[in-house]
Amino acid sequence: ADGPAAVSAAPPPEAIPDLREVRGQAGARRALEIALAGGHGLLMTGPPGVGKTLLARTIPGLLPPLDDAAALSVSIVASAAGEGPISELRRQPPFRAPHHTLSYAAMVGGGPTLSPGEITRAHHGVLFLDELAEFDRDVLEALRQPLEEGRILIARAGRVMTFPARFQLIAAMNPCPCGFAGSIPEDRCRCTIGEIDRYGRRVSGPLRDRIDLWVSMPRVPAATLVGASDPEDSATVAARIAAARAHAALDRGRTNGRLRGRPLRRACRLSDLATHRVADLAEAEFASGRGTERLLRVARTIADLDGAVAVDIGHVEEAAWYRSPMRKHAALAS
Repeated sequence: ADGPAAVSAAPPPEAIPDLREVRGQAGARRALEIALAGGHGLLMTGPPGVGKTLLARTIPGLLPPLDDAAALSVSIVASAAGEGPISELRRQPPFRAPHHTLSYAAMVGGGPTLSPGEITRAHHGVLFLDELAEFDRDVLEALRQPLEEGRILIARAGRVMTFPARFQLIAAMNPCPCGFAGSIPEDRCRCTIGEIDRYGRRVSGPLRDRIDLWVSMPRVPAATLVGASDPEDSATVAARIAAARAHAALDRGRTNGRLRGRPLRRACRLSDLATHRVADLAEAEFASGRGTERLLRVARTIADLDGAVAVDIGHVEEAAWYRSPMRKHAALAS
């Protein structure tokens, strides 16, 4: 089903929840702040009802407005996608949340008129995929090229079109088919180890390698949910995200999530001690070059949020907490 029931655009302003409504998930809130500040891919895992979708729905209230060039590009895409009359430039970054039943063509674009798909409609914004492991494998694999190149090529009936698709991937999934692996009480999950492993591997290795941050969201105690104290609101966190993005744009000309190779190493300005710590962490996990760069990108963003010129050991240590849970398991078992 690819109609209105299968796809949702950004919620209207009055429907965007404030970040203060997300209680007891300090780790996930911090991970989302880092992800949005640096343009990093983020995957949230946890049982149903812990706030994964609620946290994602706060994103439109956390991102800074688009500059003129990006707003023009987003407005052109919206017009081409038939999103109604465009009377002014769209300054709010797109937030697309397609349902896991959508087709390959609905994700990448196509059809008789070669219409933009969800990844293009998320250009300069966020593509949120809830229940990530439930998407068709072909649909997920189609994300690899645009995540790497910021564009998608579509060939239909002798015609070839290139659509822009520089989006940020934010996703959520259950830890197992029933959703309760690792929950309390422990016997709530009846999935076997093999079933849990197969479920996680529905997200392929190459796609996993393009996700910079992973965070687990546990069940929140009832006392925390009904407590009187509120966590930080969206306005406070959005100000930090905007400042970090502005610093990265001024210093590097792009978000940290797009840094690779020498520009990334130069941007980190690592001390000898921090360099040795990065090497130790990478060796302990048998990390690939891409995995090591992932660690550096996240550490650079954490340093930006701190207002630091150089990445130090503390930034590297925090970044290491957001690596793939499969890598964490391998490191602990070794």
